[in-house]
Amino acid sequence: MPVEQWDAVLVGGGVMSATLGVLLAELQPDRRIAVVERLDEAGLESSSAWNNAGTGHAGLCEFNYTPRRPDGTVDPAGAVRIGEQFAASLVLWARLVERGVLGPPEAFVRSVPHLGLGRGADGVAYLRARYQALRGSPLFADLEFSDDPDVLASWLPLVLDGRTADEPIAATRAAQGTDVDFGVLTRQLLAVLREQGGQVRLRTEVTSLRRRDGGWELAVRDRATGERRQLRAPWVFVGAGGGTLPLLQSARVPEVRRYGAFPISGRFLRTDRPELVAAHRGKVYGHAEPGAPAISVPHLDLRVVDGRESLLFGPFAAFSPRFLTRGRLGDLLRSVRPGNLPVLLASARDNRTLIAYLVRQVTASPASRMAALRRFVPTARAEDWTLVAAGQRVQVLKETDGRGTLVGFGTEVVTSADGSLAALLGASPGASTAVATARDVLAACFPTEVPRLEALAPRPTAEELARARRVLGLPPVRAVRPEVAP
Repeated sequence: MPVEQWDAVLVGGGVMSATLGVLLAELQPDRRIAVVERLDEAGLESSSAWNNAGTGHAGLCEFNYTPRRPDGTVDPAGAVRIGEQFAASLVLWARLVERGVLGPPEAFVRSVPHLGLGRGADGVAYLRARYQALRGSPLFADLEFSDDPDVLASWLPLVLDGRTADEPIAATRAAQGTDVDFGVLTRQLLAVLREQGGQVRLRTEVTSLRRRDGGWELAVRDRATGERRQLRAPWVFVGAGGGTLPLLQSARVPEVRRYGAFPISGRFLRTDRPELVAAHRGKVYGHAEPGAPAISVPHLDLRVVDGRESLLFGPFAAFSPRFLTRGRLGDLLRSVRPGNLPVLLASARDNRTLIAYLVRQVTASPASRMAALRRFVPTARAEDWTLVAAGQRVQVLKETDGRGTLVGFGTEVVTSADGSLAALLGASPGASTAVATARDVLAACFPTEVPRLEALAPRPTAEELARARRVLGLPPVRAVRPEVAP
């Protein structure tokens, strides 16, 4: 069997591996890097434009990052952290564009306002408190709040049309928001890596991962020809989405022995009708329905994919035992091991609300999905919307304070004790924060490279972020006049 020697092998052809590969090559240009992807093209799983919301998570509208305190105020720390991480992504993309190595930015990022919607007295009060908590940060300088029906109708005509006046309603709006096609971005970043000397192997499936001579050995199979070979490297990164945990389990990586995983499919209602798309020029997030988990936050998004505009509403959960959209029916069963069985049982015991929600979602009728949409768009007609699949997410299960916990938001970075292996588990907001996450991975595994890493992917200043937005063709962040504040 042919054996190849590499300095680093990255498993998975998504935006995380692409970002990490570019930074690795920048740190050490003579490092031999290989990326292996099982599908025919990179960026087709979670990085695909149709398999994520493309929000460019920056904390501008997502309520999950701003929990309410017992006294009614809002903690802004999570939103600020996510905003800083997304800013780091913008700065790196802009630097690569300026150097002429990354493709045209208009192909993967564009300006789309982000809005938060508060309904009912409690929702409006929360939204006002959130606005007050965030407005002092420079990252949220253009955040606006309004409960004026005329202003709301100008911001959200599709949402306000046909809505009765008996329910209090308010919104925040950030004009600096973006829509990102992470699939296109992934392929452009991998093109940069190829120019730097790296190799990208498509249709190449990793069948096993084992320690060997102080490094790692990966058995791979060419899915087109059936040819098998071995790749050996002193450092490996596993960023294979839902395929990550099973591969780490097969390699007997002790750091994941007690991790469990549970797959949740996503679905959205989609419309391409020009008059509807023209009436909704943003991404608007609301509150999860009573009894629903945080991962179910409803949102109505303007999407631009391959130059075509659409609206997506959801998510609606579904269930498949596969860990990837093109995975195997036995993925979930094979992930159950003696080491993680207690966590799986504890998670089933301690997440009954989530289980009940999933049952309701799986058995939901088309009429109930339309009812959910009409809470956002009162005039929605069933014939204008189509139910579409939106990727597969594997939620990480772990034990926290004796309870089985689902890590619904955030990413889990796992590194081996000797730093020779790193992996990424979890989902949102991974794509948006890929640069910051890659920086954390490299800092943990290559601590001597931290000074150079900080120069390559710095924590951006306001001036650097403003420059990045200009380079990427995004409008500047403007400060809202104090007199418009509530």
